[in-house]
Amino acid sequence: MSNDKKPRDAAVEEELKGVPEELVDTAMLDEEDAPSESDALALLRDDLAAAKQEVLYAKAEAQNVRRRAEKDISDARAYAATGFARDILSVYDNLVRAIDAIPADLHDDPRLKALVTGVEATQREVEKVFAQHGISRIAAVGLPLDPNQHQAMMEIPSAEAEPGTVVNEMQSGWMIKDRLLRPAMVGVAKKPD
Repeated sequence: MSNDKKPRDAAVEEELKGVPEELVDTAMLDEEDAPSESDALALLRDDLAAAKQEVLYAKAEAQNVRRRAEKDISDARAYAATGFARDILSVYDNLVRAIDAIPADLHDDPRLKALVTGVEATQREVEKVFAQHGISRIAAVGLPLDPNQHQAMMEIPSAEAEPGTVVNEMQSGWMIKDRLLRPAMVGVAKKPD
């Protein structure tokens, strides 16, 4: 019984390729020191269980990556128009200002009727396109200030409205699906001095 390892020849080396190192070392021991077949089988079962666990982790990670990619693609489709919509909001604001700038008594004036009708039709068309793409206006006046949708620009003393209630909308706010596109710029009621 010696502790020296026997030298391996080339044929043995070739046979041992791919065999776990724990088993290779035990193959070189004397027969008295060699683990039993049940020990070797237990080692192989442990290795198999570890390999199965690694495969399960790899499958789970691949599934998570696939789900994240699908969500990213879905979000990209849903919110692709965000930048363009922000830019078009200023055009919409100008249409509203143009209509508001014409006095009510001139809306029926034959000289301006076509102009007013054209600007109003353009405004309706923009609103229709917004609705088709999930862009909606945020309600503001009469509601409590919501910092997630409203941007308070000033406080207005008011005896009629509760403090913290939106009483004036300076610029409309907009959502694209469930995301904020632009907050409403509002004036909020406060107790009179």
